[in-house]
Amino acid sequence: MSPEQWTRPETDGTTGPPAATAAKPTREQVIAGLRATSEGGADLVQLLTPEGQRVEHPDFDLDISTAQLRDLYRDMVLVRRADREGNALQRQGQLGIWVPLLGQEAAQIGAGRALQPQDMAFPSYREHGVAWCRGIDPTEILGIFRGTDHGSWDPIDKRFHLYTIVIGNQCLNATGYAMGQRFDGKVGDQGGEATMAFFGDGATSQGDVHEAMAWSAVYDAPVVFFCQNNQWAISEPVERQTRVPLYQRASGYGFPGIRVDGNDVLASLAVSRWALDECRHGNGPVLIEAFTYRMDAHTTSDDPTRYRLADEHEAWKLKDPIERLRVHLVRDQGVEQDFFDGVDAEADELAARFRDYCFNIPEPPPERMFSEVYAEETPQLAAQRESYLQYLAGFADEAMAGGVR
Repeated sequence: MSPEQWTRPETDGTTGPPAATAAKPTREQVIAGLRATSEGGADLVQLLTPEGQRVEHPDFDLDISTAQLRDLYRDMVLVRRADREGNALQRQGQLGIWVPLLGQEAAQIGAGRALQPQDMAFPSYREHGVAWCRGIDPTEILGIFRGTDHGSWDPIDKRFHLYTIVIGNQCLNATGYAMGQRFDGKVGDQGGEATMAFFGDGATSQGDVHEAMAWSAVYDAPVVFFCQNNQWAISEPVERQTRVPLYQRASGYGFPGIRVDGNDVLASLAVSRWALDECRHGNGPVLIEAFTYRMDAHTTSDDPTRYRLADEHEAWKLKDPIERLRVHLVRDQGVEQDFFDGVDAEADELAARFRDYCFNIPEPPPERMFSEVYAEETPQLAAQRESYLQYLAGFADEAMAGGVR
């Protein structure tokens, strides 16, 4: 509601901000806000329609070659195939759980490819596509969901933090890291650094996310908050979490917010590039709401048929991010079938390697739980390790002696 629309409830007809007890939106305003959270709204940035048609945007244009478009298509297909294999492996009992990204490939690949080598990314637990863009092989993620490790890559080397299971906590970590980038003078020009934090619409109801945005605003932290609004926080729809579109919340903290079509890899790439450039030049933070849809369950322990209607799912199938880019490549870029066959063959090879690694993933030795705790081992930790290893050795001694425990 604009200031011009404010009217006091008193009978004298004077205008001004309403009293706190009367500051309640009208029914029409609530409906309009909810509709904007579920339909995209007029502010949605889009460069590629669901039908694969390239459109222009006055603020976010993108100069991209056919070769680069092919690369984006390949990224999305390979990431989806690895994701589908992860889902199947969990159903076969090879993984304890799997977190699908089906339907969110464009948002993640667009944002991931916008990151520069010097930038830092903080994921939640669904960012398999961003991990791919940061050079992390899909097999390196398997240990997390098999329960053998917390992540096998070096976060500093890959510029990609380990997965965060606690909802929204990575936003605080990202803000702290970005504050350090500013304090160390690593922002201010095109060669500067920026940070990107990934989270879902459900995380926006967490205190950690609000605290991160408040701190980042106060300290002008170069952090892009990348919210993948997939419409569902497990079984809770986004309409029950907010009265206004999520990107509009940024104005309350004093920094820009923008909504992008999260099923459009070109728009996701263009908007993410702009936001990261803003941050590395010292104009952060920025909030991006990638408007997308979770086509699968929240995790493999969830049953979305208990709370979602089939017609909603079918409607979003028509907005599939991979299919719209495929249509654009064929119709407008003249890409031949041989290219798509090659990508499919590469996806088959990745799937086979992914499965083989999962079936043969090495069990970590028991001392690993102590070796990866501190950069320099403390005396207390060393004593705990030795005590635990002696305890385990006792079972081996019994077995050698033929004893029964």
